[in-house]
Amino acid sequence: MLHPIRKDEQHADNVRQMFNRIAQRYDLMNRLMTAGQDIRWRKAVIRLAQIPTGGKILDIGAGTGDLSREAAHQQPHCLPIAADFTLGMMQVGRKQTPAQITWCAADAAHLPFPESSFDAVVSGFLLRNVSDVQLTLQEQYRVLKQGGRIVCLDTTRPKPTVWSPAVYFHLNTVIPFLGKLITGDKEAYAYLPQSTQHFLFAEQLAEIMRQVNFRNVSFKRYMFGTIAIHWGVK
Repeated sequence: MLHPIRKDEQHADNVRQMFNRIAQRYDLMNRLMTAGQDIRWRKAVIRLAQIPTGGKILDIGAGTGDLSREAAHQQPHCLPIAADFTLGMMQVGRKQTPAQITWCAADAAHLPFPESSFDAVVSGFLLRNVSDVQLTLQEQYRVLKQGGRIVCLDTTRPKPTVWSPAVYFHLNTVIPFLGKLITGDKEAYAYLPQSTQHFLFAEQLAEIMRQVNFRNVSFKRYMFGTIAIHWGVK
């Protein structure tokens, strides 16, 4: 008997196919879209994670492994696991990462790890792509050790400001144009700005983190309010 594909399964499959298509130029596009600022944000994510010497860190939705590489750089004795559900992204990332990084196929909503496995869980531009943000955060809470830290780098819905016309021009015109020019995939880079504009406000994501039972939750906005880093403690 055939079962109908659920909406969340279809969304996940669409996202997986999209990232497979753009994997080869994903890092280059990130540098161009953010004028290189994403490198600085990832450094901040790993500092906020406060990885202990020899600590285990889960980089979920790792993509090509930028956060895992930064973790290995800042804390050479840590044990990063780079987990993603897109084969193409992981294949690109494995060519660039040191041997101390372990790669793992994983669904962010159903992590294949026991409870209390990690000293820190980090993510970069994961949450705006998942079907259920709260479930994804619950899974990250589950695999964290007591006292472990979660740090999430993601887009956030920008509030109206005097800069809004320029921000929306960049999101809706410049990014799709660059995406088509660099990757040949205008559709993917139309989706990414749209997902930013329809994602949660930073305050809403912080509240969901508190509902999941993270404490000391806080966040900081970047890039005219279109990017935020959230963090908390189990």
